[in-house]
Amino acid sequence: MQGRLLTTVHRRDLLRLAIGSVGATAVSTVVPEPATARPVDLNEKRKARYQGSSAEVQNFYRVNSYPAR
Repeated sequence: MQGRLLTTVHRRDLLRLAIGSVGATAVSTVVPEPATARPVDLNEKRKARYQGSSAEVQNFYRVNSYPAR
């Protein structure tokens, strides 16, 4: 019978292998083309969103002890 091969894997070697595989995976998942932003609708950007009489705003002022208007 042939002698058994002694192959031991040390913890440092295992860590190097894990870091190398993570690095290879990260390099392979790089986006090949740059991402482009969506065009901005200026009318939507300038639209008023704050509603001073909404329930959320009234609750905020009530909870934070601001004086009533």
